[in-house]
Amino acid sequence: MNSNRITELFGIQYPIIQGGMVWISGWRLAAAVSNAGGLGLLGAGSMHPETLVEHIHKMREATDKPWGVNVPLMYPEIDRLVDILIEEGVKIVFTSAGSPKKFTQRFHEAGMKVVHVVSSSKFARKCEEAGVDAIVAEGFEAGGHNGREETTTLTLIPQVRKATTLPLIAAGGIGSGEAILAAMALGAEGVQIGTLFALTEESSASEAFKQCCTNLEEGDTMLALKLISPTRLVKNELFGRIAEAEKAGTTVEELRAILGQAATKRGIFEGDIDNGELEIGQIASAVKSIRPVSEVMKELVEGFDQARERVAGF
Repeated sequence: MNSNRITELFGIQYPIIQGGMVWISGWRLAAAVSNAGGLGLLGAGSMHPETLVEHIHKMREATDKPWGVNVPLMYPEIDRLVDILIEEGVKIVFTSAGSPKKFTQRFHEAGMKVVHVVSSSKFARKCEEAGVDAIVAEGFEAGGHNGREETTTLTLIPQVRKATTLPLIAAGGIGSGEAILAAMALGAEGVQIGTLFALTEESSASEAFKQCCTNLEEGDTMLALKLISPTRLVKNELFGRIAEAEKAGTTVEELRAILGQAATKRGIFEGDIDNGELEIGQIASAVKSIRPVSEVMKELVEGFDQARERVAGF
């Protein structure tokens, strides 16, 4: 892999960014990705402020490579979280689920690089207006929360590339070196990968969740919860109750009652495979074993180089 605007922006070896996933992206996973040449991200969305501080400190002990924090802007204590990131001297922030205008200037004043996640060309243009340093364009193959447009990565990346001149990172359904090459052929300069890293040894997810996801077949995940926020879920018992309620014309309140308290924590972190909210991407059906991050990164880079050589011969 050659250097480009993404590797130069973050000071990393490979243009591979790990998704900042709730209940999955703790310091062990993020540090492992950074140490392997990518960019590791802490997933602040499922951390109390004091827990985030602890993970930031452990990151500094575990790696001397660049790393960052993923911040959902709908976080309940967002102002306190932003204060912590600035006070702790975090250098890279990925924001999502909100307007990039809200904190970008403040982050820049603190010397931070800012990247925002979008699901459409419209929001990509708003990101450029807000002054972010790069954009993640995420297709609906991705796990967890998704854009309402339900645009696939293959469709989204070239349209976002035409809409903005900013460095572009592709996300959603990327699970191989070949897929990285395809994303770059469409105009991306880097990729963000969630599912592959969620199913590694260093991931904070429960073993029950990991084993469940490595047994998935094609079609075993689907978007749900569109009345609240479109979310890709494994088709377990909870999903079945959600799908039945949505088909019957449920309300937001009824959906929240079905989910119950801390549904994502229950499913991903605590391992309640039947009644928890199991968020994972479509590409999970291609993952059949739990491996260390170092092996996954090595396979991605080698796969990319081999695919590039094959394509060069066409």
